[in-house]
Amino acid sequence: MTTENARRTAAARAKDLSLLMTRWPSVTGSPDEAAFSEKLRAHLAETSYFRSHPDQLFTVDSHGEPMTQNVVALVRGRGRRTVVMAGHFDTVSIANYGTLAPLACDPEPLTEALLQELRSRPLNGAEAKALKDFESGDFIAGRGLLDMKSGLAAGIAALERFAGLEAPEGNILFVATPDEENRSRGMRSLRNTLPEIARRFDLDIVGGINLDASSCERDGEEGRAVYLGSIGKFAPFAFVIGRPTHAGYPFNGTSAHRISAEIVHAMDTVPELSDEAFGERSPPPVCLEARDIRDGYDVTTPDRVWLSFNWLTHRRSPADILGEFRTVVTDALNAALETQDAHQARYRGRPAAKTEGVVLSYAELLERLKARGGDALDRITARERSLSGGTDPLKVSREIVAAAAAEAGIEGPAVIIGFGSLHYPLVHLDRAGETGSLMQTRLETVMQETAKRHGTSIKFKQIFAGISDMSFFGHRPEASETGLLAANTPSAAFTDNAPDGLLSFPTVNIGPWGRDYHQKWERVHAPYTFEVLPDLVFESALVWLAE
Repeated sequence: MTTENARRTAAARAKDLSLLMTRWPSVTGSPDEAAFSEKLRAHLAETSYFRSHPDQLFTVDSHGEPMTQNVVALVRGRGRRTVVMAGHFDTVSIANYGTLAPLACDPEPLTEALLQELRSRPLNGAEAKALKDFESGDFIAGRGLLDMKSGLAAGIAALERFAGLEAPEGNILFVATPDEENRSRGMRSLRNTLPEIARRFDLDIVGGINLDASSCERDGEEGRAVYLGSIGKFAPFAFVIGRPTHAGYPFNGTSAHRISAEIVHAMDTVPELSDEAFGERSPPPVCLEARDIRDGYDVTTPDRVWLSFNWLTHRRSPADILGEFRTVVTDALNAALETQDAHQARYRGRPAAKTEGVVLSYAELLERLKARGGDALDRITARERSLSGGTDPLKVSREIVAAAAAEAGIEGPAVIIGFGSLHYPLVHLDRAGETGSLMQTRLETVMQETAKRHGTSIKFKQIFAGISDMSFFGHRPEASETGLLAANTPSAAFTDNAPDGLLSFPTVNIGPWGRDYHQKWERVHAPYTFEVLPDLVFESALVWLAE
């Protein structure tokens, strides 16, 4: 087969497989997600390569009941050098399709139905753009088609093209994982098993290509990209403890709401708390949850308020984040107490006593609990285990912290801080040193040649803006980081218990582009995704394998 015919075959295969896999529902946490891996494995088992090499196609257990599994497919060439291509197959819910939910996973009928709906009523700006896109014929709708089954399809098409080479150099290991939309348990379980897979097949894994999707609201220039890194994510929480009082006597207590309001004011969308690195700037933190904790109505001021933030980073470490968050919270606590003291002085017409508060990390809270003795710590541990199956990390963390603060007898005003959910580490090719620089140079050549061949443009972007499996793909976390995170995250279920001996290798992200992923109008740009992307992924894999 000529090179041009191989490209055309890969493009057709990428489109057909994208549509086929989208028709297999796989919402995170559903039985369909658990069933997907066997459907994909069985499909690949019917291809000519894996009929001849059945031992190189298998599944790896991940988590859950029924068990979700990773699909692993190895195509061997000559030598030990190996590149891993990876993507997830779980999707977000189809509920936001409303009456069109039965069509959510059937791309062509869904696209036609969306066109009819959009043509039938007045539109807002986002809907008008979606209508224009669908009418162009270049975009196809479908839950998970963009995020990210078309990325998986491009990887499989590249894998099969590699298998068709006469004497390929190196090896390609393709993996499809569940659970990226929840807490990346699929990728983390695969990562933990990867050293054994490498030993079993005598592989030297030198690089990775993540296949996740990106978005572009303009003409696609920002979507046609190779990402050199993926953003870091922290979920710091502040559990505010005030001193309750009857609403008729506000100065006989301390308002937990005033303290929490000062913390939100000091954190939410504050530009100075964003990072600048690699020539790009991360978004500032935002408040994801703010609620007081009480069971019913009365006129007593609430004594406990829970706050949780999303803090995306380009360079800060866990120690940096916890230290800076403590400073912000301490300053906000002091400002709130000083303001309330000043209000009391003006109201009563005489100087008020200075109110003092304290900020404790969750690890420090547990130390206080230990110091009290007895079996209180055992009760908190039992509570944590009983909640470990919960899927809402903020709810689980909130209940554990509330119980631990009560057991420790913490009196307000006080604030407990820590991490409420899984940390996604920042990764970047720059951290691979000279190897990373060499690979970037080689990839740039591939990008230029591929773009010229297809009459388009492809650019480097520094940071993949959405959290992704890339944070755990080829990344070996430092023990000091994992220790601090584990000590200050209330639920072990939302920490990354990384074993010793993990493999470390540089990765990039090369995936499809489209618009509105996770939304009703989720759509993929078909010409790039089905024609350019499989070619770009294949050629990029070859440069990883070159000596």
